[in-house]
Amino acid sequence: MLDTSEIKELYQEVILDHNRNPRNFGEIENYTHHARGHNPLCGDQLDLFLIIENDVIQEVKFKGSGCAISKASASIMTTILKGKTANEAKKIFDEFHKIITVNSDNSNENINIGKLAVFAGVREFPARVKCASLAWHTLLNALENSSNNVTTE
Repeated sequence: MLDTSEIKELYQEVILDHNRNPRNFGEIENYTHHARGHNPLCGDQLDLFLIIENDVIQEVKFKGSGCAISKASASIMTTILKGKTANEAKKIFDEFHKIITVNSDNSNENINIGKLAVFAGVREFPARVKCASLAWHTLLNALENSSNNVTTE
């Protein structure tokens, strides 16, 4: 069994890997949904593109620049969302938001978070919560087809 420091190191490696090799990075030409996000505190900028057919996310990509946490969060998010409905995506957002903002000693609450567990430590650094959540808040705007830019201010 891994100890706490080994788990933190593993999580850091996952974040660094997704930062160096982001999944689903790029633009979709014939997207059905799009939103733009900006984190002025860190300088993160993100465009999110989705193709949604029959309420199912068929394709999702992002482009932009930002810190490792922001880019890794967007990358992991895109790998999780394919094949999900808009409502399922919103529920995943809610779970992610809990992970990065609520300090819970009850490990049973974290059973179904999977890949998102790598962001649990972010809650200890409030400025980084905005980095990790930018892509997710941008997702909510995209799902609503809102033309408002997302900002983490």
